[in-house]
Amino acid sequence: MNSVMVVEDNEIIREDITETVNSIDGFAVTCECSSGKDASLSYSPGSFSVVLMDIEMETSNAGIDAARAIIEKDPQAKIVFLTSHDDDEIVITAMASGAKDFLVKGCSREEISSHLSAVINDETILDRRVHDLIMNEYRRLSHSERSLLYFIQHLSSLTKAERELIGCFLDGMKIREIAQKRFVEPVTVKSQIRTLLGKLDLSRTSEIVSKIRELGLEHLFSS
Repeated sequence: MNSVMVVEDNEIIREDITETVNSIDGFAVTCECSSGKDASLSYSPGSFSVVLMDIEMETSNAGIDAARAIIEKDPQAKIVFLTSHDDDEIVITAMASGAKDFLVKGCSREEISSHLSAVINDETILDRRVHDLIMNEYRRLSHSERSLLYFIQHLSSLTKAERELIGCFLDGMKIREIAQKRFVEPVTVKSQIRTLLGKLDLSRTSEIVSKIRELGLEHLFSS
């Protein structure tokens, strides 16, 4: 029998969830908590097969805080959020805690049953929207990581003058305009550009502009 901890501050809703879980073959609620704090204190490694957790309880993110505390205590803990709050930020923050799944209150008994069974068998079946949100966030973070890596490897070695030169490119300035602004000859600007291209491992100034904009790093340069 898979033991379940139900964490929900509303007594009526908690009773309903408990009744639903107890009606599912192979599952039984062995602990009920009315707050995230109680849940984190009541949990011990191996004591529950899965934790069914609300999010907004004594605080707006109590369930997420409790999930983090439980997973810190037991990295193998299997937590499923069951909440009425499903905006994008909440979903991403909740899943970042290390939870295995996310369900919205009002879902059917069959949905709860299938998701709990999947989590128990390490075969999480995330709702399509939750899955897409997580994948989009992964891609965003991956892009941010590439931006940081590129900055560390290349841009951090630039001089103040070279950063200003990039700012001129971003503003669409031509070599002659840059030379006039900096009170130097165009040949000097061309020499600086060759050095800059070498540092960034690029071949044209248009590539510099494209790369900076692709990485969203325009704010680091001023002309």
